Amino acid sequence: MTGMTSSARPHLNRRLAAFGTTIFAEMSALAVATGSINLGQGFPDTDGPEEIREAAVRALRDGRGNQYPPGPGVPELRTAIAAHQQRRYGLSYDPDTEVLVTAGATEAIAASLLALVEPGDEVVALEPYYDSYAASIAMAGGTRVPVTLRPQDGSFRLDLDELRAAVTDRTRLLLVNTPHNPTGTVLTRAELAAIAELAVERDLLVVTDEVYEHLVFDGAGHVPLATFPGMRERTVSIGSAGKTFSFTGWKVGWVTAAPELVSAVRSAKQFLTYVASGPFQYAVAEALALPDSYFEEFRRSMLARRDILAEGLTAAGFEVFRPAGTYFVTTDIRPLGEKDGFAFCRALPERAGVVAIPNAVFYDDREAGAPFVRFAFCKREEVLREAAERLRAM
Repeated sequence: MTGMTSSARPHLNRRLAAFGTTIFAEMSALAVATGSINLGQGFPDTDGPEEIREAAVRALRDGRGNQYPPGPGVPELRTAIAAHQQRRYGLSYDPDTEVLVTAGATEAIAASLLALVEPGDEVVALEPYYDSYAASIAMAGGTRVPVTLRPQDGSFRLDLDELRAAVTDRTRLLLVNTPHNPTGTVLTRAELAAIAELAVERDLLVVTDEVYEHLVFDGAGHVPLATFPGMRERTVSIGSAGKTFSFTGWKVGWVTAAPELVSAVRSAKQFLTYVASGPFQYAVAEALALPDSYFEEFRRSMLARRDILAEGLTAAGFEVFRPAGTYFVTTDIRPLGEKDGFAFCRALPERAGVVAIPNAVFYDDREAGAPFVRFAFCKREEVLREAAERLRAM
């Protein structure tokens, strides 16, 4: 009998050969094994609003979504997403042709890139970037071109000249993330206007990851790229319920874009999950209709947690880049006499009982990211205070 022996292992597609188990799985497993406080993976340690959880229970009991929901998403949620975009940003989308519900933002990113990128196309992305970006570009057969955000005056900033220089005749798409994970940078209106002008001038598509849109601090404001002249027809905007309502396990995300772009993304999405999260879609529709007071209180709560962790990290000797958005703090470990973020994070659970993520995993240039480490502050205040005490005692 011919074929593979029992000891042989299947060969991974060459496009994915560089991608093994994610650092999040590794560090979360390390947190469990050592009993450490997990400030690595970005998920809250409390659930979101009780009335939204009950809305999901009600949908289950009423038999709504227990079978396959419609491919684009349930009408109630698509209508709620369109209403949210109109109310918050003045962006008008047709719920039937310009909104698509996905299995979280991760699927929205993957489906968008699979749908819009041809093999050999270049995709310019802001580095450091969420690790699914690199994998999704690779699966689409594209070539990623990083433009690195660099430390400047206490935050990470985009060099617009470097961005312009990165665009070539082979560039198909810009992949933009603001508020930015992991650095916490929120792109300014002037920066976004320059990106928009570049996209229009070079006739580029843009995919914008805006999942932290409701988590902006210190007077910063989230401005969707689709609101700039010439951008609505070329921008795929991605949102997520998980980050805003603290139900990350529900995996409800969405895409808003012009009809031809949504149709393209849906063509790829239907062969990934087809549909997902049926009952939860009805609950998220109710969540998006919550009053503005919910979103403001959510932001205030996360701001207080940011400050607890940032002050604790500063007291422990880290250089802290206080984020203007998201729920992550990036730190520099060199003031501690360290320079290898991987080694530091792997030793941290034993040294301090805390888990973090080395930012180098978000860089193509691992050396550029080597001294930076990310901590998540989407945890209860008492947990953050305990983590800060442990780090100070390290």
